[in-house]
Amino acid sequence: MSATTQSYPSIETVFAAQRKTAIALRTSTAQMRIEKLKRLEAAILSHRAAIFKALAADLHRSEAETEFLELLPVIAGIRHARRHLASWMKPKRVPPTLMMLGTRARIVYEPRGVSLIIAPWNYPVSLLLGPLISAIAAGCPVIVKPSEISEACASVMTELIRETFDPQDIAAFEGDISVSAALLDLPFDHIFFTGSPGVGKVVMAAAAKHLASVTLELGGKSPVIVDESADIVKAAKSIAWGKFSNSGQTCIAPDYAFVHESRLPQFIEAMKDAIASMYGDAMQSPDYARIINPRNFDRVSRLIDDATAGGAVIVAGGKRDAGQKFIAPVLLTGAASNSAILQEEIFGPVLPIVAYRDLAEPLTAINTRPKPLALYIYARDRARIDRILRETSAGGSCINASMIHFSHENLPFGGIGTSGLGNGHGFYGFRAFSHERAVLEDKFSVVPMLFPPYTKRVKKMIEWVVRWFT
Repeated sequence: MSATTQSYPSIETVFAAQRKTAIALRTSTAQMRIEKLKRLEAAILSHRAAIFKALAADLHRSEAETEFLELLPVIAGIRHARRHLASWMKPKRVPPTLMMLGTRARIVYEPRGVSLIIAPWNYPVSLLLGPLISAIAAGCPVIVKPSEISEACASVMTELIRETFDPQDIAAFEGDISVSAALLDLPFDHIFFTGSPGVGKVVMAAAAKHLASVTLELGGKSPVIVDESADIVKAAKSIAWGKFSNSGQTCIAPDYAFVHESRLPQFIEAMKDAIASMYGDAMQSPDYARIINPRNFDRVSRLIDDATAGGAVIVAGGKRDAGQKFIAPVLLTGAASNSAILQEEIFGPVLPIVAYRDLAEPLTAINTRPKPLALYIYARDRARIDRILRETSAGGSCINASMIHFSHENLPFGGIGTSGLGNGHGFYGFRAFSHERAVLEDKFSVVPMLFPPYTKRVKKMIEWVVRWFT
């Protein structure tokens, strides 16, 4: 245990200090916040080797995959915020409505206040530091809680935060569910949680006790539709990368694929080729991650076994090693529609493939399930692409790509329904941690002429305003 950990103040002490800091930060300038972002970037780069080592220990993650999927989005997010923060913070003038002629109005972005960020284990760097960038940009003091499941990385993230920031400004606390419970008992102004829908409900219930606002980035079964017009080779490469990166443990990974029956054999062969090209013998590949722990290994294994017992066929992969928490990339066909693997989020390296004849079939199947965090379309027929987008609902979508919308700083990232609430990234992350305060200044409006007493003349004026100004 480091000296900083030994002498670190308690949760209650930090929270009390941050409530005072929150008041002071209301007047913080763009430059003051940018300086914090610079310090965060420098800290990330100085801990780069430790991050690589920690994620190799937790997930058998390669340095290249960590750099690409964790550090790149975070560094890009910091630099994007630095470039645009002054503009984001400026009050936004809004034009008057007819009824409000004679007034001047603006929206002022003010910090929500003391905030809590609870991060997951699957991307324990980007999904902790990404929301932190937004909180710093908005001027909020923050307590972050890394997931104890990715133990090595949680230790590095805690050390990074504690070495870089004063706890009255930004603090970090490691620990199990009891630490999360202690934090959720406190009256935070905003909570940003990334994780499962089940735990998201617990977080939202805790926030409701204090009427705290929340941003929930959850998950769900993100579907893929590959129609007959698709470039099958390109689609297979994109889906294989999105599905099997981090051994499938990605909240926006393609979860299951609907493939037009006329392209099914070609798609399966293209997927096999893509997997072989990326990983070869996945057991020996330095680029293929492992399942996080035995519990999740057993859960994914049960999904596979349940599907095959119900008649599904493994057409590629399937090798498993419990000791190494290894599951080779699996392609599965013929799963029953009511099987667990087509009902539950897989969160592992298994892609069930469902053949369809008419586009109405996948659209109906998708719309009978909870709204997903992502939906992916592979097609070259614009009319079908537009139909899929029009007739479905999802947190976000990619056309002829998977997952990369996460890294687009000018797009909102978030879910809908059971896949999430609110948005993050770029300006949308800044706005998540900001209160949009309405400010109106009366110059020469007619509204005071409508005040009581409601004489005959005033009543006529109100009638006239209703008729002509609304």
